[in-house]
Amino acid sequence: MINLTKIIAAILVLLAIALGGYAWMLSRQAPPPVVATTTQDPTRVKSQEAATYPVVVATKALPAGQVIPADALRVERLTINPAGAFQDVVVATGRVPVLDLGVGTPLLEGQMVSGLALRVAEGERAVAIKADEVMGVGSKVQPGDFVDVFIMLKSDGKDVDRSQARLLLSRKRVLAFGTASVDGLASKTADKQQQPQRVEAPRTVVLAVPVDDINRLTLGESSGRLLLALRNPADTQEPDPKLFAELPTALQPVRLKPGEPPRGPLEGLDRAQAGLTTNDLVTGGQAGARPPAASVRLVGTSSRPSTAGRAGLQVEVIRGEKSETLQY
Repeated sequence: MINLTKIIAAILVLLAIALGGYAWMLSRQAPPPVVATTTQDPTRVKSQEAATYPVVVATKALPAGQVIPADALRVERLTINPAGAFQDVVVATGRVPVLDLGVGTPLLEGQMVSGLALRVAEGERAVAIKADEVMGVGSKVQPGDFVDVFIMLKSDGKDVDRSQARLLLSRKRVLAFGTASVDGLASKTADKQQQPQRVEAPRTVVLAVPVDDINRLTLGESSGRLLLALRNPADTQEPDPKLFAELPTALQPVRLKPGEPPRGPLEGLDRAQAGLTTNDLVTGGQAGARPPAASVRLVGTSSRPSTAGRAGLQVEVIRGEKSETLQY
């Protein structure tokens, strides 16, 4: 019995030694390969989500030249980020596209109206007039300045008393002078190769003018000489229109039909459409007044033969208020 117990104990000892050796051998072997799973890596999923960009797109058709309303836009996440794209609806609201945009089209900065057009207030127009160093206040006028526009109407040498100079337009904003403008964009001529040894003087000045005053400006430039007077922007004083008679228009409004309410004075585009004549601009609309220019009128012919070989023609020359009859 004792021998059997010893034998069993010896067998268990040998088995323990064998198991310990096997465990030691397993510990020295390489770890088993990790079995691939179908679960996506959270880091990779996050990187895929970061590849999309917020872009403002149109939810309805946007016609060219019309202000974009807020309800026509929304932000979508796209896999592309176009250059000049808007990321905020508030920024794109109120802009004006230069071409028709369809539904779902991303809005880009290059598709919107830009330049001086955005600096012109409602009811105003940007008008360019010729400029030189004297007319442009010694070339000291800068975009954003305010100027008064004076006009000088010079008569001929024999009728100097009818020459006149007066204020034509008051406190007009300068949008551009030469190649410089208030929008900060360089002129297209500035992109060309320039000669550093020669700097050309500005040739034009662009003013913001109410649409009903453009007729006066264009006629004044063609009939006389314009002069800009630079003024302090804090000086907001302007002439009182109630002190002067309103100039008549070239086109007269249609007569009122019986029972129609009376109309107010023409303003804005209606007055610009009605126009202005050079005679009314020069004379101030005074009936019967003549502009400061000489006119010739044929009076008649003489029935008596001329001994000096002349035809006996009488011509009346009118210079302002003066009249002179010449015998030919």
